[in-house]
Amino acid sequence: MKARRSPRRQRGAMIITAALFLLFLLGFMGIALDFGRLFVARTELQTAVDSCALAAAAELNGESTAINRARSSGQTAGNANNVNLQSATWSGQGKLTTADITFRDASYAATTASANARYAQCTHTQPNIKMWLMQAVGAFSGDTAGNPATRSVAASAVATRASAQTACPIPVAAKPKPGGTAPNYGFAVGEWVTLIMAQNAATGGQIGWANLDGSNSASETEAELNGRCGAKVGDTVGTPGVQTSVADTWNYRFGIYKNSGDPSVNRPDYTGYAYTSLNWPAQFNAYAGAPGGGADPTAQNFVTKRAAFASCADTGTKVKGADSCESITGLSLNSFQKLATPGNVAGGHMQYGMDRRFVTVPVIDGGNHVIDYLCMLMLQPLSIPMTDTQLEFLGNAGAAGSPCTTSGLAGGSAGPLVPVLVR
Repeated sequence: MKARRSPRRQRGAMIITAALFLLFLLGFMGIALDFGRLFVARTELQTAVDSCALAAAAELNGESTAINRARSSGQTAGNANNVNLQSATWSGQGKLTTADITFRDASYAATTASANARYAQCTHTQPNIKMWLMQAVGAFSGDTAGNPATRSVAASAVATRASAQTACPIPVAAKPKPGGTAPNYGFAVGEWVTLIMAQNAATGGQIGWANLDGSNSASETEAELNGRCGAKVGDTVGTPGVQTSVADTWNYRFGIYKNSGDPSVNRPDYTGYAYTSLNWPAQFNAYAGAPGGGADPTAQNFVTKRAAFASCADTGTKVKGADSCESITGLSLNSFQKLATPGNVAGGHMQYGMDRRFVTVPVIDGGNHVIDYLCMLMLQPLSIPMTDTQLEFLGNAGAAGSPCTTSGLAGGSAGPLVPVLVR
């Protein structure tokens, strides 16, 4: 006669089997949840370093301050992202620092020289990402080494500047000079070119307002000055004429505001120092040259003023009166009352500055079709009432050493330069 199993022993075996099954199931849940969290965290971190690299690469224009600006811009752009399940503070584990941003030259060798930097690389490791169920499995099984309480994720991105298919130019257009051909269309680098405010008020004008969508709408001109991407060779531009409504958005780029303006919202360039014939008698090469005889004592070139985060007249925040923006430039700013604070200690130009005065300008043919792009420097704010305003020609926007970087779709063969990820 066979011995019968005790029901108590059968129940004990079932309990052990169920416990092993639950442990097995817990392990799979841990893999799904914890490694899913690692995947999400790494994806978020990758987005952050991508933003960092693109913003940093946009600043690599060969200026002496390029690397410093690239580090600042890259860090700001990267840290604007949320990481570790959309934590704004990155769960307190440390955001991007300037040490995470490095640079390489054209041969991809490491460099710290602004003149040689062609690639920006952002690399960051996010530590101490908590493992929930895997930690519990480790505690249950005793294998804490194989099931740590936290893990790290790392991400890296490299970006450079390359030719674009589409661009984000400002709503003005240049006509080639008689007989002028690519790449400079008859303009000399350093030449001051007049933006004709009343578009047919003077003969021989080479540049004027031009809506990128082909319309003649004044409100469209203002909107496009705030940023419009998608312009491409072959587009037809409109000719809206005098545009007094753009004064606010134009002058924001110089850190010049009305009472409601704010540099944290309407961001200025790194400098608002303005150039006119009054303070820069040479009327040539304000970008990197000398002012000429009879210049104002404050006068220095754009590269120097940008490095110092100087305001419109480099005398503080005075719009009107003696030694003010108006008196040094000879411009009338009427309803504009405020300047962004200058200086490299938490000043408005330093804290909120970005690349705002190097602008991409479409070149058009006789039928108002875009045929190319130029790089220009915005020299002066718009005065009220409107007068002629000048920009300085800095070369073709697609040239390898151009100081201009626009936004847009990369992949062109000879278009303006845009930041693009390469790794």
